[in-house]
Amino acid sequence: MNKELWEGISHVLLDIEGTTCPVSYVAEVLFPYASANLAPYLESHQEEASIRALIQELETLWQQDTDQEARALLIRSRQYGERDGAGILAYLMFLIRCDRKVTPLKDLQGRIWAEGYARGELVGPIFDDVPTSLKYWQQQGAVLGVYSSGSIAAQQLIYQHSIHGDLRHLFSHWFDTHTGSKQDPHSYSLIAKVMECEPKAILFISDSPTELEAAIQSGLQVVCSQRETGADEASKTYPTIHTFHQIKLKVKAQ
Repeated sequence: MNKELWEGISHVLLDIEGTTCPVSYVAEVLFPYASANLAPYLESHQEEASIRALIQELETLWQQDTDQEARALLIRSRQYGERDGAGILAYLMFLIRCDRKVTPLKDLQGRIWAEGYARGELVGPIFDDVPTSLKYWQQQGAVLGVYSSGSIAAQQLIYQHSIHGDLRHLFSHWFDTHTGSKQDPHSYSLIAKVMECEPKAILFISDSPTELEAAIQSGLQVVCSQRETGADEASKTYPTIHTFHQIKLKVKAQ
């Protein structure tokens, strides 16, 4: 579905993976980096109060997890008397393998990535058209926000340490799973309240049809980002773009 102009927009809400950076960066760079550095990070930071709080939250989630493999890991951990170390590490690796959108895991990954970015081992591969488009929309008067399943800290790191320099100043709002699931329409209603605007004044850009549908149910306008994929069923249902340069906004005065 093609569309030239989006009218009545005052806010633009952006997904990250497949929208402003390649999906492969998260799947092939960030996740493996976090997995490889998980054990040494926990060992060196285990006495910090914030890390102990995250571990306690994960322990609670583990005890409530009904997945068969998670239950088996828990039973094994109890049998062998494993404490915060090997036991919780095994559960964390399980969550990563399953790509669970678990908030304490996302928080922990964000902390690990922060050290990687600080050391120059990670750099955010933001698509080339993104910075110029964001600056142009902002100059037109649009308020920009980010909504990703990754933690807010992780989101800001990608934009702070991007190949185009620090882009954080372009955004006024940051949202993660603390707001709610990206597949839940209520999350987008809450975002509209935080942004202090009507849902229909928000343009949400994502590569996920389920997220787009949830946003539509809350009254947002949407665009499907198909940078790395060919035409599929989503292109028949939602307005579709391959570059931000295809998006023309008629910004609503605030």
